[in-house]
This record gives sequence, structure tokens and C-alpha cells, in this order.
Amino acid sequence: MIPAEPVGEGRWRELARQALARLLRSYGSAQFDLCEDAVQDALLQAYQQWPARFPDDPLGWLIATARRRYADRARSDARRRHRETRAALLQPPVAPEAVQRDDSLLVLQLCCHPDLPRSGQVALTLRAVAGLTTAQIANVYQVPERTIAQRITRAKRRLCELGRPLPPPGQADECVTAVLDVLYVMFAEAHHTTAGAPPRDADLAVEAIHLTRLLRRSVPESTEVTGLLALMLLTEARHPARVGPDGRLTSLDEQDRALWDRELIDEGIRLVEQATPGAEPGPYLLQACIAALHAEAPDIATTDWDEILALYRLLEIVTGHRNPTITLNRIVAQAMVDGIDVALARIDALEADHPGLPRLNAVRAHLLEQADRPDDAARAYRRAIAATVNLAEQHHLRHRLRRLSGAHA
Repeated sequence: MIPAEPVGEGRWRELARQALARLLRSYGSAQFDLCEDAVQDALLQAYQQWPARFPDDPLGWLIATARRRYADRARSDARRRHRETRAALLQPPVAPEAVQRDDSLLVLQLCCHPDLPRSGQVALTLRAVAGLTTAQIANVYQVPERTIAQRITRAKRRLCELGRPLPPPGQADECVTAVLDVLYVMFAEAHHTTAGAPPRDADLAVEAIHLTRLLRRSVPESTEVTGLLALMLLTEARHPARVGPDGRLTSLDEQDRALWDRELIDEGIRLVEQATPGAEPGPYLLQACIAALHAEAPDIATTDWDEILALYRLLEIVTGHRNPTITLNRIVAQAMVDGIDVALARIDALEADHPGLPRLNAVRAHLLEQADRPDDAARAYRRAIAATVNLAEQHHLRHRLRRLSGAHA
């Protein structure tokens, strides 16, 4: 019988990222493909061998094995020049203290290289750093899986052509916008997984927060980095009330706020207070301000919806009205300020401009339910269920539909 796996999914991701960073430091970004393949070979070997004999230094073991696999691949590749093979074979061992350093930010910076297109930066980072599959990334962006695979391949090829070394620590500001976008997508996927089973990837959420903390340490003056970290903490704080014991999602208006993590909320609010004085409003800081207002309110009724609506309108301006999801969230706030009829009219106009927008019918159904229009609400719930691929979200919407049907039977 094979012993139980010695490390969890989150630890596997962390080890893979650290090992990849060490190989890229040694061999350069021009060998990204070869380094990544060597790390994958080492991970497979670790998965097979560690249950029987777990190493004292798992990261050191993984790096050493990946180096050997790199050398093996370099030797077997007839197209590699002899000096590259020799460089791989003669590479000195990693110093023990260097192994312990967290190089995650360096891998992020490489994947978000300014010479790569934004689509390639995001796809490559989500694959190499977050460990998401191409299918997961494709579902996040609602594009064919083949498109994501092509973006990743082109990004790797471009890095090989550039052949530039990793940027040194402290220069993350050159690609900080791309890094922030990737971290935001990582965290969003963690809290709303593509399949929805389970509804949340706890390891990925922790990893996204860890990487954002590293980034803030590198560029502490960036109010957007601080804003994103605050947004993550304030969102993470609500998780204990967001998913019930049966795994079913619970909407904000039904959550038991006593279950919210007050320590995370306090830290998130402190970060918002540190970043906002004199800051030029950016999208992540504005979203953090909205999350802070929700976190400070004891319930839905006493939430400062006027301020939230104003912040959403400013967020739409800052983002150039390019994100219909922000507009949808603004409409939810508008329902609390201007009434449901106004919000429903805005929903219809938004759907005309963005047919098939995720969550639109779910929001419409909820508003129609509040307006005491059960038949219309039921139809909207059914459309929302049919359009939702997330299993946890489907379960939540079906529960709302059953409750609605039972109340009006």
C-alpha cells in the first residue's frame, strides 16, 4: 500500500514555483520551456518517491532533481549547442541559503515581461505560477482552450527569443500592472472556481494573498498593490459565511456576519486607510474601498449604499466603462438607492449591449424576486441556471428557485 501524499496541493504549487525560479535563475529565460519541463519531470518523480521516503529538504531535493532532468533533456536534444549542454552539466549546486529564498516574485516578473502582450502575460503566469490548467484559464476568460494554449506557446517562444535574465528584486514596478491583473484573476478563480466543485480553492486563495504580500514588500509605495491586498483580505474574511456546511453558496444578504474573520477585516481596513489619503483612485483601491464599506456594516440595511454607488460610478470612469461586470455591480447598488424598477431598466439596457454577460440573469432574478414578481423571477432563475457552468453557483440558483416556488405554491 502506498502511503498518503506527504504534501498538499498548495505546497506542490509552491515547490514547483520555487524550483522553476531557481532553474530560470541558473539557465536564463531563454530556456523557459526546458526549465519548466525539467521541473514537471522532477515533480512526477517526487510524487512517485516521496510517499515511501519523504526528503528532509523537499525543495532542495526537487531543485537537484530538476537540474539533473534539465541536463538529461539538454543532452538528448540534438538541436542544442554543445556549450549549452556543458553549461547545464557544470552548473554549480545551489547554496543552502539560496534555496530558502522565496523567488516567486521573480517568476511573476518574468511571466509578466513588458515585451509580452498582456494576454500572453496573464495566460503564462496563470499556467506557470498559479498552476491552473489551460481549461481553467480558458473558462475564466470565456475563450476556447486552444486559444489559451496558443497564447502560452507564443509567450514562451517570445521569452526564448528575448533571452533576458530575470529582473532583479525591487524593479517589479516595471510590470506591476500586469502582475496585479494576474494576481486578481488568481484570487477570483480561487473564490469562484471554474467547475465550482469545490466552490473555493483555499490553497490558491492563500497563494494569491502570499504573492500579493511579496509584491507589496517590493513596491510598498504603490497604492494599487496595497488596494489589491486589502481587497483580497476583505474578500477572504467573508469566506466562512459565504459557503455553508453543505457546500452551498450563501449570498451577501443572507450571510451570518458574526462568522466573518475580524482580524482579516481589521488588516484590510488599515491598508485602505493607509493607501487612500492623497491617492489617485485606481480600480483595485476603489474595489477595496467598496469591500471595506461592506465589511464595516452590521447588515445590508445599514450599509452605506450611497457611498458604494458613488464608488462604483467612479470605478466605471476609471476603467473607461470597459468592464460590464462593474456596471452590473453598480446596478445592484443602484437598486438599493434608486429602487428596483430603475435597476431592472438598467439591467435590460446592459443586456442589450452585452448579451450573455455572466451573472446578469442571476442578478435580474434576485431583483424580480424582491419586486414580488415570482413568475418573472422564476424564468430569470432558469435562464441563469442554464447559462452557468459553475456547479456551486448552479446549486445556489436552484436552491433560490425552489425556495421561490415553494413560497408561491
